[in-house]
Amino acid sequence: MTRRRLLAAGGGAVGLAVAGGGYALGARQDDAAAGSAASVPFYGAQQAGITTPPQDRLMFAAFDLALARAGELRDLLRTWTAAAALMTAGRPAGSPGGDPDAPPADTGEAVGLGPARLTVTFGFGPRVFRVNGEDRFGLAAREPAALAPLGPLPGDQLEPERSNGDLCIQACADDPQVAFHAIRDLARVARGAAVMRWTQVGFGRAASTGRDQLTPRNLQGFKDGTNNLDASDSAAMGQYVWVGDEDPQAWFQGGTYVVTRRIRMLIETWDRSTLRDQQDTIGRFKESGAPLTGTHEHDRPNLRARTASGRPVIPLDAHIRLAAPSDNSGIRILRRGYSYSDGIDPATGELDAGLFFICFQRDPHSQFVPLQRRLGSRDALNEYIRHTSSALFAVPPGAQRGSFVGAGLFHT
Repeated sequence: MTRRRLLAAGGGAVGLAVAGGGYALGARQDDAAAGSAASVPFYGAQQAGITTPPQDRLMFAAFDLALARAGELRDLLRTWTAAAALMTAGRPAGSPGGDPDAPPADTGEAVGLGPARLTVTFGFGPRVFRVNGEDRFGLAAREPAALAPLGPLPGDQLEPERSNGDLCIQACADDPQVAFHAIRDLARVARGAAVMRWTQVGFGRAASTGRDQLTPRNLQGFKDGTNNLDASDSAAMGQYVWVGDEDPQAWFQGGTYVVTRRIRMLIETWDRSTLRDQQDTIGRFKESGAPLTGTHEHDRPNLRARTASGRPVIPLDAHIRLAAPSDNSGIRILRRGYSYSDGIDPATGELDAGLFFICFQRDPHSQFVPLQRRLGSRDALNEYIRHTSSALFAVPPGAQRGSFVGAGLFHT
């Protein structure tokens, strides 16, 4: 969905006035819905939706700010935090009562659906801190160290209207209507403060974050994310995902960075390819997910194995070879993507479908960027995919009750 001016322009955070009534920081979450096994705690050291076992559905949204002062941004984040805490507990985003002659405080489509393991994750884009080199809100001195734009990458065919943004919200849930409701209501209460730039709906999680989860298949029919980081491995998460004391911004330590990429798959071209070509392109057997040198999905690929004629069993341009940590100075990232289908491309009459790639890492410029440069220039898979959007956001640590996400940014 391209940018739409869904939120009326207005001075300051007009839509935030409801924060004093419908929302309350640290609101009680011990009602029946919040106590169910289907709820994920909102408050904590890190934001939920990163190490949380992936839910079935996604709605991701990027926003452009329509604010002039840091205090207005602080008020927006305070309101969003309070609303998100309520919705992740399975409660309405605002008081269900109120003036019958005024718009309802909650849009209502998620009433009765329960929490559905909803998680809401917030991030800041580079333009929160600087625009054309200028300090936008007086916050440039507190910009996270690795938030510089990614720059052009090999194979990019990016659509600007689908890329970047000042703020992002990732809503994941096991019910698509619950995820949609979260984005819709957060956009509604931001009226006058933030304008929705683009959204992406996802289904069929395209990565697992633990060995206790079955590896899902992407729209090319292959298991996706077999060698993903195990989010329960605290040592690995500390090494590859969570920002440590190397960042001079103390408020951001314990946060992470998210990169999103909308990767369109040329489905019809892929479907006409032979099974052998598909398997050589990926470097795995399609049915089992095993590497071409193995029998089981989690067998370690033997990148040195040769056929009797001397040809590499796993081709030199196979995706798993080029993405292997052993061939990338040990680089690893935490993937958490989803499949998408956005109808028909009117120019070609073919499906506009593929992967909405999401990855979290400690430093995108030393992890994602070199990995994508290698893949974008040499991967056999490039014949079958197009990167059509890209965005980078700094994801701050989680909020504690009584506070809000990103609060440390405003502490003097």
